[in-house]
Amino acid sequence: MNNEFSVHDSTGFNAYQPNGEVAADRWVTVRHLFDSDYVETPADKWERAQLLFESRDYIKAAELLADVAAEVPFQTDLSLLLARAYYHSAQLGKAEAQLRVVVDRDPVEHYAHLLLGRTLERQGRSEEAAPWLRLAAAFGGELADV
Repeated sequence: MNNEFSVHDSTGFNAYQPNGEVAADRWVTVRHLFDSDYVETPADKWERAQLLFESRDYIKAAELLADVAAEVPFQTDLSLLLARAYYHSAQLGKAEAQLRVVVDRDPVEHYAHLLLGRTLERQGRSEEAAPWLRLAAAFGGELADV
């Protein structure tokens, strides 16, 4: 039965998680529910994506972050969160591609090297991962055991 109090609808406004909790992005999106002229900004999408990531909805977070990255392509923190969302949702090829862009743009970004190494390891490419993990350890001030 569909009525104004139904639990699920196409907007996600009434969406709940399997444990009965309110969906993470519900309160972010509700602010503009009655504003028909409102266009969601990259900052709004970023905020929603972070909430989705924190609630471990990595696939939806990755979709939203990819949209934001297309609008704001040179933000390292955004690129890293997108790569992490891809990694956690087992989209390892996309994670690898995103991380390679980050390390090309910012060659001393410690975490990008670490995550790239872990992504390659997870794909069974340990030999290829080793130099990235050594670089991550060096940039992080640690001695590598790899």
